[in-house]
Amino acid sequence: MIFKQEKTALTFSHQGEKIRIEAWGRDSLRVRSTKNASFTDKDWALTEDVRDCGSDVAIIVNDNGTASFTNGRIRVDVNEVGILSFYRDGKLFLREYYRSYYGTISKESRCLKLIARNYKPIIGGDYTLTMRFESNDGEKIYGMGQYQHPYLDLKGCVLELAQRNSQISVPFAVSSLGYGFLWNNPAVGSASFGKNYTEWVAQASKQIDYWLTVADTPHGIVENYTAVTGRAPVMRADVLGLWQCKLRYRTQDEVLSVARKYKELGIPLDVIVIDFFHWTRQGDWHFDPEYWPDPKAMVDELHAMGTKVVVSVWPSVDRKSENFEEMFERGLLIRTERGTIETYDFQGDCLVVDVTNPEAREFIWEKCRKNYYDYGIDMFWLDNAEPDLAVYDYDNYRYYMGTALEVGNIYPELYAKAFSDGITELGRGGDMLHLVRSGWAGSQKYSTLIWSGDVPSTFEALEDQMAAGLNMGLAGIPWWTTDIGGFMTDDVNDPVFRELLIRWYEFAVFTPVLRMHGDRGPHNIPPLSDKEYGGGYLYTGHPNELWSYGEENMKIMLDYLNLRLSMKPYIEKLMQEAHETGAPLMRTMFFEFPEDEKCWTVTDQYMFGDKYLVAPILKAGMNEREVYLPAGKWEDIHDKHVFEGPVTVKCEAPLEKIPVFIKK
Repeated sequence: MIFKQEKTALTFSHQGEKIRIEAWGRDSLRVRSTKNASFTDKDWALTEDVRDCGSDVAIIVNDNGTASFTNGRIRVDVNEVGILSFYRDGKLFLREYYRSYYGTISKESRCLKLIARNYKPIIGGDYTLTMRFESNDGEKIYGMGQYQHPYLDLKGCVLELAQRNSQISVPFAVSSLGYGFLWNNPAVGSASFGKNYTEWVAQASKQIDYWLTVADTPHGIVENYTAVTGRAPVMRADVLGLWQCKLRYRTQDEVLSVARKYKELGIPLDVIVIDFFHWTRQGDWHFDPEYWPDPKAMVDELHAMGTKVVVSVWPSVDRKSENFEEMFERGLLIRTERGTIETYDFQGDCLVVDVTNPEAREFIWEKCRKNYYDYGIDMFWLDNAEPDLAVYDYDNYRYYMGTALEVGNIYPELYAKAFSDGITELGRGGDMLHLVRSGWAGSQKYSTLIWSGDVPSTFEALEDQMAAGLNMGLAGIPWWTTDIGGFMTDDVNDPVFRELLIRWYEFAVFTPVLRMHGDRGPHNIPPLSDKEYGGGYLYTGHPNELWSYGEENMKIMLDYLNLRLSMKPYIEKLMQEAHETGAPLMRTMFFEFPEDEKCWTVTDQYMFGDKYLVAPILKAGMNEREVYLPAGKWEDIHDKHVFEGPVTVKCEAPLEKIPVFIKK
């Protein structure tokens, strides 16, 4: 092998493959490899300027065809056949998987002809890429975005790297061995954290690209990661209270009547949300004037009551939309490789905006600026941001930037970027927030508030959401929320659902944003219109305001809302910390107590910041549970009893109470 040294990079070739290792941030390395003539110019998630690592970099090339590259506390060794081994403070933590004829690694299985970096050619030029690493016994893996399962530790899991409604691929993993790993590739694929080996797959790509960092704690790992992918701004303080939403407020009068009742009852309402099909057709991106005759007057009255306004925007464009012909002619819509040109089929024959095209991003923003933002709409709800597709056949879609197989996972990030760039150009970026149903590595820097999608109204789903929120935070996205009570409710009067709603609400008080939302069945409310388009024909759900569930339940929710409002200065502090270091608001126990071995095994409780220990009730009919308190003094917020940790205590949990402790 021939090595080429630069100031902060080492490049070498082996059997037609080019490999480049370079310093990329504090105690961090970026590794790329390709069988093409050169590397692409795409940095993908690695968008931020990183400090000069020159003084921390040491490169050694040996006469025997091996080399080592050091950046601060991380070192990579290259053996004689180009296999990479990674070290933290001199201790091996990761090694590429190699079972072939040559080399010094795993000679007992060298006849398998399995190599770490595998390129399977695709007709047309790209490759299906596979990257394998040795597995570490006893290792725990976290992060990776949001998947609908209860597993906090992802070791042993197979994860699809693809965006779907309620599934969010953010391919950054945090290891219990003190390193973080970013698969810096927006291609559709998979990640398998097997017991025998770890495997990353990109179904279509031009090069392998990954980034590694090391630190003493998960906090340090996330800090290093967000330094190179970007950090969330400070969330505006006037949205940290109650958000009111339902499927769906159909008219301007409905929105105002709800806000007026909150005002009449003396309940602070920070935000009210106007959901889908307030428009004439998908892709028109404006209010239906029949039901929303004076949006500016509506917004002005809501602002006078101290309530901000969010409006839903979908990227789908009906073929009967007023904007379809222009967008289709200009190539601003996602294309199909075969069959019909339709890509989305909910309530219309639709195509989806191709936000990987800068012109398309400008187009949708200008429509929304003129028809929403200029009326005073405060924030946008960027729904269907995966994008939602009629069929998730990723090989059938082509974007401006490439095939969906190659670049599809970055779509939700660029969707948010369209609005972030537009508002920033107006000089109003400081208060922006985008509620988005999906994201990718780095989405946090575009003022993205992720929510967990259209999940069912079940206790099993509630348990899944806790794991999802914690892993999302470890993947660098601190702004996260859920539909309180779940989205899909069959019977709003079911006592089990009402119990679930309260337990979900109590949990949501200790998440970044407290948001009432859901489709409250059954769908037996007559439509406002028999037309097949416009804001009046589509179904709506039953009421979903705090007073909709009876006086006893309302009292519980008001008590917890008052608790939430009392925590606002504390939550503001956490938002500032997230901006400065990337630290999530919802934190796994080991994030705050990495030296406590038990905190690496407790998965049904978490820290809200560094002060509140929260133990949600995740089962129907459950009225007590055990809570582990690490070392220190812990005060029960309900009865003020103080416990000395480490200790496991049994807590009573009637419907009006979940166990919460304050670290003294």
